[in-house]
Amino acid sequence: MSAHQADLSKLSVGQFAERFRSEMIPLSTNFSYFCASAPLSEEDLREYLEEPISALPPTIAAVLPKISIMLVPYLERVNEKGKGKLTGEFVCTEKPPENRLFWASQVRLAKAKEEVLIFALKDQEVAEYHYYLFQMLAGLMSDRWSPEARGAYLGLLREEVGAAVHGEVDEDGWRLKQALVRRQTNVRGDTKLFRDYARQSFIDTLTLYLHGICCDIDVETGPRQLSTRHLRKRLELMYTLYSPPEGYAVFPEHLKKS
Repeated sequence: MSAHQADLSKLSVGQFAERFRSEMIPLSTNFSYFCASAPLSEEDLREYLEEPISALPPTIAAVLPKISIMLVPYLERVNEKGKGKLTGEFVCTEKPPENRLFWASQVRLAKAKEEVLIFALKDQEVAEYHYYLFQMLAGLMSDRWSPEARGAYLGLLREEVGAAVHGEVDEDGWRLKQALVRRQTNVRGDTKLFRDYARQSFIDTLTLYLHGICCDIDVETGPRQLSTRHLRKRLELMYTLYSPPEGYAVFPEHLKKS
């Protein structure tokens, strides 16, 4: 066990971010990282950090804040009520109980204007880590998308809900879509229900898009999944709004041209 690992025992994610912030290693202009687990091999460094960051569309990388990625052994989410009880998310070296096991957390360091993304490495596949990473980046973009991008995506979404298109990209968006349909007669109206659904739908769709640029992934089919035709239309819009870096393919026809 390294000296860093010995210091981890039940630090909150906020405490951990503050303690090791000075040890960040730069990756690019606005990305840096710190690994508190085993030292990263060249292959790990490439898979976990260099490849996903280099796959980000330039228009997204240009507007993201300063981001620090922290890789830790395990994360534990504690939600125990009562005086003196711990609550929140904590970095730990030993695997927590399954019902407390957590994979990703986020801390905002307001004074430094920096977002710290913390990921548990042990017992997590690289593909799962990539999903959580891109999901967090998509969440940051949902607070930073341009008026043009927002207008284009909301317009497409209003077409879908107006035509009663079934399904969504992911579970969170699906639940908010169902709430919108159940509780609101004019499903295209600019209400809190619609805005909440639209934001989550954008995050889910952008997560899939970014993950697809970086990695060869398959979209899982299911009764709640958006149809291929409508999913393709969303991804084409993402391609228009956030073109991938040169040399990266999004759709099969792009592979044929490269």
